[in-house]
Amino acid sequence: VAGSMISRATLHNEDNIAEKDIRIGDRVIIRKAGDVIPEVVRSVKEKRTGSEIVFRMPECCPACGHPVKRIQGEAAVKCVNRYCEAQTLRKLQHFVSRNAMNIDGLGDALTEKLMNEGFIESVTDIYRLQEHRAELVVMDNLGEKSVANLLEAIEASKHNDLGNLIFALGIPLVGKTGAKLLSKRYETMRQLMDATEESLLGIEEIGPKMTKEILDYFASEENRSLIGMLESYGVNMEDRSQASQSNVFEGKIFVLTGTLEHYTREEAGAIIEQNGGKVTGSVSKKTDYVI
Repeated sequence: VAGSMISRATLHNEDNIAEKDIRIGDRVIIRKAGDVIPEVVRSVKEKRTGSEIVFRMPECCPACGHPVKRIQGEAAVKCVNRYCEAQTLRKLQHFVSRNAMNIDGLGDALTEKLMNEGFIESVTDIYRLQEHRAELVVMDNLGEKSVANLLEAIEASKHNDLGNLIFALGIPLVGKTGAKLLSKRYETMRQLMDATEESLLGIEEIGPKMTKEILDYFASEENRSLIGMLESYGVNMEDRSQASQSNVFEGKIFVLTGTLEHYTREEAGAIIEQNGGKVTGSVSKKTDYVI
């Protein structure tokens, strides 16, 4: 399609599937929405054989067997079990990912292996892995050098900026940009944990829904305890981002896309922000520059 091989295409959500009457076993028409994203447009009903199956969301979580629930006004269907192993794994994988704590060497497969072997049950256990160094060296023949590099990466992650940690916590609706806004506004985790509804709503781009999720997250004693444990292991709880080098980009909004010749998009974005500019994820009427 438009010059590339498509292996997966977007079905959006359950409502979208029902509206387009797309069934398991259907032949479908796909296109590149916005000339970029492969999207299923419709089913080819005249090609149906009668063996096609109407799609239904499962009533129970396929990982833990607990009931699933769709929250009113949301498209997603979620498992209600807070201790679901699949959720725990994804929280761990998110925490160590590049845009979060960026722990090099702790990829999805190894994270899952460490969880299955009982080395990590919570993100705080990541900072206790040095206690299992000897066991890790012989696990799947990881070797001394790989384990040493992993433990160094874990140690280095303690010095990440506050914005990385906020994003890594996986607060619902708080993405990378929202986490950065929060770290700039509150500067310390303690200030954020004690933030009021009025204060949060005063931040541009943070609306009522995100505010509620933030307040709910920090109202949980379990979450506050987790943050306290991370702090006890030496994880940074303050905004350490560099002060603005200049105001040359003050008031300017940038969108970064594709591959840049001399920088990663993260590096280019940091330079823009250090010089007073703002980086957003999509083009709008307010965009000044697309790089």
